[in-house]
Amino acid sequence: MTIRAVVWDVDDTLFDYTTADRRGMRAHLVAEGLLAGYGSAEEALVRWRRITDEQWARYAAGECSFQDQRRDRVRVFLGAPALTDAEADAWFDRYVGHYQAAWSLFPDVLPALDSLAAGYRHAVLSNSSIAVQEHKLRALGLLDRFEAVLCAAELGVSKPEPAAFLAACDTLGLPPRQVAYVGDHPEIDGRGAAEAGLLSVWIDRGTAYTQAAGEMPAHRISTLAELPAVVGADTRFGAPSTFG
Repeated sequence: MTIRAVVWDVDDTLFDYTTADRRGMRAHLVAEGLLAGYGSAEEALVRWRRITDEQWARYAAGECSFQDQRRDRVRVFLGAPALTDAEADAWFDRYVGHYQAAWSLFPDVLPALDSLAAGYRHAVLSNSSIAVQEHKLRALGLLDRFEAVLCAAELGVSKPEPAAFLAACDTLGLPPRQVAYVGDHPEIDGRGAAEAGLLSVWIDRGTAYTQAAGEMPAHRISTLAELPAVVGADTRFGAPSTFG
């Protein structure tokens, strides 16, 4: 079956979120005078990332709103449960200023998008919010490359639920078998897209995700330079996979 559209994850797929988050938070902690409370900057950054992952999991499970997970990240990190919403928002907004100063694309992104521009339609599916991701894509010069941006906060369902991927297909007016999904997380993106019936492509950026046992039902690539060949061939599940 011919692939007609590519749907993209954003963070750590197109946008180097991990690097921006680390650089931004380090600069923020220096500006706030908070590094002295840790043995090292690395210790503080590891704690921030762990808290971010924990609170994001609550949001993804529908236990809190997008804004509340941000506020709770601040409260837990600072050890200040009584912090008001306004105080937590102000602290997070100051962090965002440093974080945005560190934004950048991975170097393989623009060549891949250019290579695929003529032959495929393009959209975004993210577990974030439209306000956040449209701002990010606009700042990075990518927004006009996508005909649709869909996010969990507005959809009311998040990856890896099949409904999230199927919503992207519905928006494009295409059946899942004609849509490829590209993301950096082997389970949330890779397995989730495959189980929804899309051609699933896992871009392995070297992030230390825990992988489930057994073979991943996704094509594994280490650079987006490999993507045109994968979506052009569309070997799916019956032919050799690049995983492993």
